[in-house]
Amino acid sequence: MSDRQILPSWKKLQQLALDKKTQHMNTLFANDGERFEKFSIELPNLLLDYSKNLIDCETMDNLLNLAEETEVCQWRTKMFTGEKINRTEERAVLHTALRRKSDEALILDGENITEQVDKQLIKMEAFVNKVRQGHWLGYSGKRITDIVNIGVGGSNLGPQMVTEALKHYSDGAVNVHYVSNVDGAQIVEVLRPLDPQNVLFIVSSKTFTTTETMTNAKTAMKWLTSASFDEKSVAKHFVAVTAHKENAMSLGIEADNIFDMWDWVGGRFSLWSAIGLAIALDLGFDKFKELLDGASDMDQHFINAPLRNNMPVIMALISVWNTTFLGARSQAILPYDQTLHMLSAYLQQAEMESNGKSVTWDGDEVDYATVPSIWGELGINGQHAFYQYLHQSNNVVPADFIGSVESVTPVKGHHETLMANFFAQTQALMAGVNEEQVRADLKAKGRTADYIDKVAPHKVHKGNRPTNTILLKRIDPKTLGSLIAAYEHKIFVQGIILQICSFDQWGVELGKGLAAEIQQELESNTISSKHDCSTASLMKFYQKAK
Repeated sequence: MSDRQILPSWKKLQQLALDKKTQHMNTLFANDGERFEKFSIELPNLLLDYSKNLIDCETMDNLLNLAEETEVCQWRTKMFTGEKINRTEERAVLHTALRRKSDEALILDGENITEQVDKQLIKMEAFVNKVRQGHWLGYSGKRITDIVNIGVGGSNLGPQMVTEALKHYSDGAVNVHYVSNVDGAQIVEVLRPLDPQNVLFIVSSKTFTTTETMTNAKTAMKWLTSASFDEKSVAKHFVAVTAHKENAMSLGIEADNIFDMWDWVGGRFSLWSAIGLAIALDLGFDKFKELLDGASDMDQHFINAPLRNNMPVIMALISVWNTTFLGARSQAILPYDQTLHMLSAYLQQAEMESNGKSVTWDGDEVDYATVPSIWGELGINGQHAFYQYLHQSNNVVPADFIGSVESVTPVKGHHETLMANFFAQTQALMAGVNEEQVRADLKAKGRTADYIDKVAPHKVHKGNRPTNTILLKRIDPKTLGSLIAAYEHKIFVQGIILQICSFDQWGVELGKGLAAEIQQELESNTISSKHDCSTASLMKFYQKAK
């Protein structure tokens, strides 16, 4: 039994979960007409409604007690002040320092982090302006028109998600493209229509050893130099973002063209740094700063708001309640805004890579669920795909519905239709429809008794499916920054409550290490005897068929 399971609040929540599993949200709403007022939080640019969950005041009181007993506030202070809360790697967790508005010094290992961040922001701004204004010229003297960001994981998903979400704010000064897959099909497809004279590559890798990224970077360099007939052209067409400058320089990238990353920033929390260069180049540095400002506003809310009115804390507590105590095994992210079509994939990495763990801080096995599997799709597309599963399967899947009050591309009648579906789905998932209602409806439509008997069971929706609703006033840089930061802090609070290390990702390393060994064997046409018979046979089949 872990330390968490002996806490009074934990034990009480286990008892409450047994009781709540026998209740229906319809009854909770019928008995309390003020649920929305009690279980929602409104901030200047977004609203969270969590009333459509199997909770009441007693449940929330005990969840908040759990946050107190697990010392969430104390751990929050440790994170923001630079204590090395990434225990297994002995690192601080300071992605929040990338968007601080304060000039106050933040000292880590004797160095002022604030000065380092400010220095890189100044360098980024100068670089962005030079490229966007046409002053950065390629090997033939032509201006840069296209940016190709080469990275994987956090070095790709964050920037790409943001540029997709905010593309309506781009002035088209440059066109931004992304390459993440080591499958050659992607880089070929991206490069085919481009002119090497006009392309600038950003190679983003914390270590600058990531196989996928380095493979794509080398291919891009060959593509460039085969057109320019000059190895020196790399200096005018490649910049890097890394924590290991020497590795980037060994690839031919000039020192002045390298932007800093730090080991105190996890890849999946890094879009606020120079990893976000593609964002700034696409939107302009002023819009990039607005993104940072929105995240900083959420940081201040997270630091200062009482736990009961603290959006990230409440989001985390509801997730722990649904997953660890009520037994939900997955959670859907369902944006009802086309601009957020990559948000589900982004949050999938952010949460599952952070909290998909099964041991405590001390390395002990946990015997409770830690984090749900995260998946999702644009809401309207999902309605005609997997919502059948959400409404009527035996598995209850909590869902976050995310929408906006104002569309960035208003077309008469479209947004109202979209939002009508947005509101209807959370109501339907909560309320459902019982067999008595189904039978009455079919009878009113003149159906025969035999037909009603046959069809009624199939039309029953049990409801009682938990949802959160996040409503943004408008998708703009500042609001998006706040939304992303809210989920980042939710993930942090989850990790503290569940007593797991949120900021390492050892599960990523094992497969990567084996892949490096297997690649050498495939290239040398030798297969080691250490492989299991399945893996060895698959490799032999591949080599023979090739």
